[in-house]
Amino acid sequence: MVIKVGIVGYGFAAKSFHLPFINAIPDYKVVAILQRAEAPADPASAAAGSHCTVDFPEVRHYRTAEEFFADPEFTLVVVATHHDTHALFAEKSLLAGKHVIVDKPFARSSEEADHVIQLAGQKGLILTCFQNRRWDGDFQTLRKLLSQNALGKIMEAELHYDFESPPWLKYLTDKEYTPGAGHTFGLGTHSLDQAYVLFGRPASVTAFFRAQRGIESEVEDSFTIILQYDGEQKDLLVTVKTSVTTPMPQQLKQLVRGTEGSFIKWQQRSTCAQEEQIEKGAKPLDPNFGKEADGLQGILTTYKEFDSSVQKFDPETKKYTGRYPTVTGRWMGLYESLANAIQGKSELAVKAEECRDVLRIIELARESHNKKVTVPWS
Repeated sequence: MVIKVGIVGYGFAAKSFHLPFINAIPDYKVVAILQRAEAPADPASAAAGSHCTVDFPEVRHYRTAEEFFADPEFTLVVVATHHDTHALFAEKSLLAGKHVIVDKPFARSSEEADHVIQLAGQKGLILTCFQNRRWDGDFQTLRKLLSQNALGKIMEAELHYDFESPPWLKYLTDKEYTPGAGHTFGLGTHSLDQAYVLFGRPASVTAFFRAQRGIESEVEDSFTIILQYDGEQKDLLVTVKTSVTTPMPQQLKQLVRGTEGSFIKWQQRSTCAQEEQIEKGAKPLDPNFGKEADGLQGILTTYKEFDSSVQKFDPETKKYTGRYPTVTGRWMGLYESLANAIQGKSELAVKAEECRDVLRIIELARESHNKKVTVPWS
């Protein structure tokens, strides 16, 4: 069964993060795009990327949401719009009887998220969020190591999404915070989601927000969020960070320490190889797509030999160490999981309730920062 798809929005997200991966999977066929801009009079002579009718002349173009959602042909909607309309278009999709995947952040608040989650349950439809960085190569590598108990019991983890002077900083001009604004929603939704996948719901949240871009603002561009846990993980400390002031040759991505070993990973520009490749015009089905340069492989150090093919014994430290191969990234995996769930073949990988919990962490983080206290989960 081919799943017919309608896309809401035709900006950078749709063109770079969604359409290349959807079109690489035979289970999908894009049949409609909602783009408010009028089509050029002569699409054949217009610049590539300027309009959906230029790039996909065979796809139906709608300019109004009413006409788009009235189209009965497609059963899945991809919401690739500005974050303040994510929940709105998710609701419209569900009310139209269509499954929906929403770009991150899932919503502007956990309350908004709860509303659409409840609606999806009432309608019996699939609702999910585009948490594509669960399929980053470095994160897949860390998940693999932890699943194989390579590091023993994890005592401390740092997950970074640092980005030196990102070009979009010039648009962060607001002085007062509004729901959904700031890098905790923009970048933190990825790294906090990764922390949630690895370690689950925290028992408490402590956060520090900063505006490092040279203006006084409640809208943070940098943050440090400390997650603490209870039960068997009561000794675990997880730090999730983003900084835009980071003049380093490479950016720290992961630092994880356990009772049996450690793993440290650096990245170029803090992005997965897939993002760099898409920017250069590569396609998801190209050979070596998603493969990272060997020089960026993380360093695995253990008391006992874990992988003889990459580790060597260091007599000075009395530990086994070596560069551990990075799993090839595969953002297609998110859309493959969604197709399987729609077709009833397997369980959905990214559950809406998980994404709602990540939004709640962000809310508690802002409360912690404002009150200068550690806030328990609620």
